[in-house]
Amino acid sequence: MQTTTQISTTEGARIAKRLLNHWKHKFEVQQNEQDLLILMPDYTITLTPQAACLDVKITGQVADFSHIQKVVIDHLNRMAHTEFSVTWH
Repeated sequence: MQTTTQISTTEGARIAKRLLNHWKHKFEVQQNEQDLLILMPDYTITLTPQAACLDVKITGQVADFSHIQKVVIDHLNRMAHTEFSVTWH
């Protein structure tokens, strides 16, 4: 199962890198040319910076993503020093 959102920002790469560095002390992280991944015990968070947005995908074997969605967006808001308004799909 998965949930996704797209955050409108031109600073997606910087925000994603800050979140990766923030969580690398608690979780395994990986980075390739396109994506930054945060591997949590129950979830994988994939951050894909684009020119005008940051794509966020959370995958996991759970029925309810509401808690992790809130955690991820709260941390992205903190990393960006702004409040993003997002709709999860």
